[in-house]
Amino acid sequence: MKTLIQKTLVLLLISLSIGTIWAEENKLTAVQILQKTDDVINAPKDQDLKIKLILTDKKGKEKTREMSMIQKGADKRLVKFLSPAAQKGISFLSLPDDVMYLYLPSFKKVRRIASHVKNTKFAGTDFTYEDMEAIRYSSKYIPKFIKKDGEYYVLELTPKEGIKTDYSRLMMWIRTDNFYLTKMEHYNRGNKLFKIMTRNNIEQVNGYWIAKESEMNDLKAKHKTKMIIDSVKFDSAFSDNIFSKRNLSK
Repeated sequence: MKTLIQKTLVLLLISLSIGTIWAEENKLTAVQILQKTDDVINAPKDQDLKIKLILTDKKGKEKTREMSMIQKGADKRLVKFLSPAAQKGISFLSLPDDVMYLYLPSFKKVRRIASHVKNTKFAGTDFTYEDMEAIRYSSKYIPKFIKKDGEYYVLELTPKEGIKTDYSRLMMWIRTDNFYLTKMEHYNRGNKLFKIMTRNNIEQVNGYWIAKESEMNDLKAKHKTKMIIDSVKFDSAFSDNIFSKRNLSK
């Protein structure tokens, strides 16, 4: 009898524990989910990536490019094209407070990217300057919980007051197990879906989650750009001096 009571108590405790975990998971607000996603994406102190780009037009014709991307924290990013020759040296710098710069070797000049042209495509890819910016989404968008779709949380993001963007809203699919962003729909000012970003081959590298492949699909232009990470290094202790206008042209 005593053994039966003990087993019953153990089962009751396990049941209560499972119920508590389930309740805690379901108590997460949209803001908390988005903040956790930001934390996962920007978990490394810094990142050093070598990326292969594949641009595919509506006829299926492909162009290949290579670039490097280094990032520190969640608000500093430097991107440089390595090939082909026509794009080599083109550089992009993203800094805090919505500050972005572009260097074009043909003009040998660094220029600041104005807010009203952030929606311009970056060097012929399907990623705009805004898409290339290093940010925490929770600092610029207000999230709304839509549903739990199987293994994903689905959030709708709308810009906070004062934020300048060409996106009326974003729809995010976030994994429930690790809070990694896997899909994002972009809606224009007319609230029409016009771009879809997907992230694939998601794995852990040195304890950090990363997508080895990302693709941006422009539905109107029927053009897409795939980013494939060839190599990645984390926590290299980059100096803030690397993320400067002077370093753009080097």
